[in-house]
Amino acid sequence: MKKIHEIIIGTNNAGKYKEISSLLPPRIKKYCPKQLNICSPEENGKTFEQNSQLKALYYSKKTNLVCLADDSGLEIELLNGNPGINSARWGGSKSDFNLAIKKVFKEMKKVKKNWETKNMARFVCSLTLCWSSGKNFSSTGIVNGRILNTKKGNNGFGYDPIFVPNGLDQTFGELDPEIKLSIDHRFIAFSKIKTFFY
Repeated sequence: MKKIHEIIIGTNNAGKYKEISSLLPPRIKKYCPKQLNICSPEENGKTFEQNSQLKALYYSKKTNLVCLADDSGLEIELLNGNPGINSARWGGSKSDFNLAIKKVFKEMKKVKKNWETKNMARFVCSLTLCWSSGKNFSSTGIVNGRILNTKKGNNGFGYDPIFVPNGLDQTFGELDPEIKLSIDHRFIAFSKIKTFFY
């Protein structure tokens, strides 16, 4: 298989773009959809994997480049796996995660007033690597943890300030970005397909 020399990272989320870029070897030329004036496709898949495949194929066909696309989100046990694939949508039309976090707290409180003791959750990431021919490979990474009832830390993005991974006592928002990137769901998913790049 030919070595990948340039790639489009299939996301218009700046935080995701930065994290995925840092997982890839520096020698690879990276593009983002915004640079090429490409809007995001409609995500109408029923799973993280379906959405990541849909995005990867869309951006790859549009650019004729190999695409690496991600679909990821937070699944909370108390909320039957929500927000799940709707993680960004919980922040409204602008994907405002301050709003999304408030909604998480509100919904958890509806189910259980003192939910702080029943707060198991997991971050899921599905990555799809797709060629313009339509050939693609997908992988999934999962990190289990719990939800805090207050935001902590300014690193990361999305729900990072309220998620504490198992075995640690800091949120993803408090952890040094390099440490986070070496244990999170995106890293786990990438480690399963990194042979395509190295």
